[in-house]
Amino acid sequence: MSATSGAAAFDPWSPTFVAHPYDAYARLRAEAPVSWYEPSGQWLVSRYEDVNALLRDRRLGRTYLHRFTHEEFGRQAPPPEHEPFHVLNGNGLLDLEAPDHTRIRRLVGKAFTPRMVESLRPTVRRLAEELAGALVADGGGDLVAAVAEPLPVAVIAEMLGVPEADRGLLRPWSADITGMFELNPTEETARRAVRASVEFSDYLRALIAERRAKPGDDLVSALIAVLDAGDRLSEQEMISTCVLLLNAGHEATVNTTASGWWALFRNPAELDRLRAAPEALMPTAVEELLRYDTPLQMFERWVLDDIEVGGQLIPRGSEIALLFGSANRDPDRFADPDRLDLGRPDNPHITFGAGIHFCLGAPLARLELAESFGALLRLAPGLTLAAEPRWKPGYVIRGLESLDVTV
Repeated sequence: MSATSGAAAFDPWSPTFVAHPYDAYARLRAEAPVSWYEPSGQWLVSRYEDVNALLRDRRLGRTYLHRFTHEEFGRQAPPPEHEPFHVLNGNGLLDLEAPDHTRIRRLVGKAFTPRMVESLRPTVRRLAEELAGALVADGGGDLVAAVAEPLPVAVIAEMLGVPEADRGLLRPWSADITGMFELNPTEETARRAVRASVEFSDYLRALIAERRAKPGDDLVSALIAVLDAGDRLSEQEMISTCVLLLNAGHEATVNTTASGWWALFRNPAELDRLRAAPEALMPTAVEELLRYDTPLQMFERWVLDDIEVGGQLIPRGSEIALLFGSANRDPDRFADPDRLDLGRPDNPHITFGAGIHFCLGAPLARLELAESFGALLRLAPGLTLAAEPRWKPGYVIRGLESLDVTV
């Protein structure tokens, strides 16, 4: 089979594919695990072993600008009118390479510690129980709007010190910015992302100025104060870090909460198993739900030096699309991968990535998911699906539009 034909079943703009990409992934893994996909101009990599290795391979990068100009790399520079988005995105940890990535991650890590995350548990539990309680009081409703979306946004807002009155701004800004992460975004998507980038950056710039004048017990104040061997975060790096914490830090939680409950409703024996022993099973249940329906289906990297993957030569200047959702269902790594097993003992999923770009917010996402599922299991023990949900049109960041439930 040629490098292109294996991608025939891959159609990220198809609602049917987005709703269930796993049959197409199985075909890719079996027939052409490294496939050229002309519509997006990328090499699709679908097997766990390859994806896991390429996440750690320093011949690839999230950016190429630390080594090449756009022209040297054979790529066209983005339009000048898109600059606010690219400045914001390009100064965040997710899209940087060493040495800047190393420096910023070290500095951010001094403020965003596991101890700090764990200290948030009482706050996360309180917020989760308030949201779940309101859903119960209403007799049910849309679990996405009522619980899945507001919880991680509220947690990030608390961490950053965003006043409660301003928190309604955050989710729309995030949604507009992350629209640019989809394949072949439209010019209208770019305009919305640019506008949100400007507005969010201006808001955070003002918040940083306030915290410089009057530090508080929040992450923004901690980022301002952090110092290591004479290095500080620049204001733009702080802004980009805060935006990344919101965007990456809540999308995984929102989408895993919704798709996780949808998976549980479709697997009632596993839901009964979780209801019978929620505390004992929750740690492995969270990991399995993150694996089973991966919230970030694709992670892209640039080829900085010629490489060979699965016998296929991929030249410098190419873009590789690592299919996380496929890797997490690879039978060569996971026994019976299409079965939901909340007690799965061996579960090295790559939902949070690997290598230097392993998700800094993974401990917070795990905490939020455990407390969210726990609150709903306690307060809504009879939670039931009211209507089959629809998936959002986006593929790269994949999630449900809504999830209607009764209590």
